[in-house]
Amino acid sequence: MKQNIGLQNRLFVSLLVFLMLTACGSSDEQKKPAAGMAPPPTEVDVITVKPGAAVMTQELPGRLQAYRSAQVRARVEGIVEKRNFVEGSDVEAGTSLYQIALRNYQTAFNAANADVEVAKQTLERYKKLKEAGVVSQQDYDLNEAKYKQAEARLSKAHEDLDNTRVPAPISGRIGRSQVSEGALVGHGDATLLTTIEQINPLYVNYTQSESELSDLQQAIRTGKLQRSHSAKVELILEDGSIYKQSGKFLFSDLSVDPGTGNVSLRAEIPNPRHELLPGMFVRIRFPQAVDEKAIKLPQRAVQFGQQGQFVLLVDADGKVVPRPVKTGSMAGDDFIIAEGLQGGEQVIVNGVQKVRPGGVVKPVQWDPKAPVLNTNPAAPATK
Repeated sequence: MKQNIGLQNRLFVSLLVFLMLTACGSSDEQKKPAAGMAPPPTEVDVITVKPGAAVMTQELPGRLQAYRSAQVRARVEGIVEKRNFVEGSDVEAGTSLYQIALRNYQTAFNAANADVEVAKQTLERYKKLKEAGVVSQQDYDLNEAKYKQAEARLSKAHEDLDNTRVPAPISGRIGRSQVSEGALVGHGDATLLTTIEQINPLYVNYTQSESELSDLQQAIRTGKLQRSHSAKVELILEDGSIYKQSGKFLFSDLSVDPGTGNVSLRAEIPNPRHELLPGMFVRIRFPQAVDEKAIKLPQRAVQFGQQGQFVLLVDADGKVVPRPVKTGSMAGDDFIIAEGLQGGEQVIVNGVQKVRPGGVVKPVQWDPKAPVLNTNPAAPATK
């Protein structure tokens, strides 16, 4: 009897396990996709290549320079009694920067002023005597010369007295003081006291090779390119961002540096908030010419592989096809394609990291104003 009951229990457990496994298997089968159903094609942003006019730009390294720079030196000899500015602050032209002991210069000015008054009165008396025929014209001329000499000495004494307050020669940002109170300056030479630099605007000095300029001029002469009449320039900062205010091109040198083969150029950039400082290294972007039949692509569309530059196209069947290209100049942030594209091709701009050559994709026209969610890493090299 007990054996029958144990057998029935074992059969009941086995049946229960079987039912549970069957239920799990049914659930797994329901989760599997139906046979023959493929996943949808990957969606990518594409741009349809169209030749058109583009302003060719060039980026070159440059260095910022103060618009004006003045060395403040002692013009009179004496002891510095006071410094009247804060290092690193902005000063206006004519502001007193230092006070040099002025007692001797004040005395010399007062004496010179008295000499002028005496010479003036003497000259007026001689004028009356000459009119009365008492003195000769030669005596009058001699006293007139003495009066002019007295005026000259007064002018020099007045200038020396003014220079005891060491006025700022220009407006700008003042640097570190080279002397302190109690120092003797101007003894034997014009002692350097400090430096003032005007940093709004700033100069941008840069160079371009003579060969590049010659090639550009040749292309313009033959009609391949049109001359750009824009003098606008852009400054690219160290972090890659573009400085918010544009500048203007000023001039290029008339000669080539025989040592480097480069031509020196200069531009001017506004700096109202003093965000830029003289001596900073930057990159300057400026227009060079206009190409009426240029093919340009965003930089993210051009990939770099072991065999060089290439782009990924979407053909008529929706498949990804690599195409070798060569880039030439720049048009702002875009590459100008020199070789490899003719026009009408669909080039993948966004989504390169999600596709492979030969794969089927769904092309969607790229909206340049849409935010970029992903940056494309380097795509696989073409075989």
